[in-house]
Amino acid sequence: MFLKNSRYDGLPAVTGRDRSGRDVTAVKLRSLPVTAGDPMIVKGHDQLDVMSELRYHDATRYWHIADANTELEAAALLKTVSRTITVPRR
Repeated sequence: MFLKNSRYDGLPAVTGRDRSGRDVTAVKLRSLPVTAGDPMIVKGHDQLDVMSELRYHDATRYWHIADANTELEAAALLKTVSRTITVPRR
């Protein structure tokens, strides 16, 4: 269902009903480990995929940066210019 390099690969799924009564399947939330990394100050032009490409040589690993900062919505990391975020080493 998910790519092998996805943060959701291998996680258990849960089934429930939405407000209209339809069955929906979702991935269970996972606990995030404390991750060491380097601090970085967000600038107005920053993009997680570009940061990931520069750091890991793989733009699809941007979610490692989101996880290190415990953001469910990765894009939220870059909304505040001058915010300090953690960029994991690997």
